[in-house]
Amino acid sequence: MSAISRRKLLVAGAVGLAAPVALSSRADASTTATRVPRPRPLRRAHAHNDYEHERPLLDALDHGFTSVEADVWLVDGDLYLGHDGPNPSMTLRSHYLDPLRRIVRQQGHSVFPGWKGSLRLLIDVKSDGPAAYPVLQRQLAAYPELMTSWVHGRRRRRPVTAVLSGTLANIVAPDSDTRWFGFDGRIGRLPAGATAAQIPLVSDNWINHFTWLGVGPMPADQRAKLHRQVAELHAGGYQVRYWNTPDLALPSREAVWRELLAADVDVLNTDDLAGLQAFLLAND
Repeated sequence: MSAISRRKLLVAGAVGLAAPVALSSRADASTTATRVPRPRPLRRAHAHNDYEHERPLLDALDHGFTSVEADVWLVDGDLYLGHDGPNPSMTLRSHYLDPLRRIVRQQGHSVFPGWKGSLRLLIDVKSDGPAAYPVLQRQLAAYPELMTSWVHGRRRRRPVTAVLSGTLANIVAPDSDTRWFGFDGRIGRLPAGATAAQIPLVSDNWINHFTWLGVGPMPADQRAKLHRQVAELHAGGYQVRYWNTPDLALPSREAVWRELLAADVDVLNTDDLAGLQAFLLAND
């Protein structure tokens, strides 16, 4: 067992006996929740650090989110969820892949009944990317009816599409074999040879490009830059997301969201599921 594995498992020792009960309860809750009609799917809604909500995945779906983010760490051959380190009681399979397979099977091969879209599962790899790559390939390949694949560069869309970020962001991978994920790109830094087939989503930190944080009108030059960035990426077939935008329930957050909508940004990033749901239902 690796050093990080021993350290993280020792941290969990105090609650280790309770973990099976918690996981069982969560599994029961997910099975029950899948029988409840889902709300209207919101094509721009992305749940940042989704696994930190009381019910990972399920809370986001209950608010109509069509994109969720899972931070993963490779420890002893498995992928554990967590932001600052792996949580030994939460894996990508137990909290995302298995529940999504149940949901899709129960709801007519769709995450939302009657919805023709594909849920984005943004997998932010926090540990060593090259080591995690083959593990992600193997795990996602075990869900062929669920996961979108790329076979010799040609996409076969399924109810869930994985996009890799973090230490596996901004990559152009060979199209010689079957691939079970696309990659998250970086604005202004896309690698040579990048296409939307390889990199379906392009994301970046808002403050890397803009100083305006929603207080007062957006400066005209920054608004023009935002519209120009989005238009150029859309022309290449990419979808666009900015993270680290204001996310407290204040007028500044809504001001930024309104500018993102006006520029036709594809993905709005939030920790506040109810807040973004209400905003999009009223404005989008």
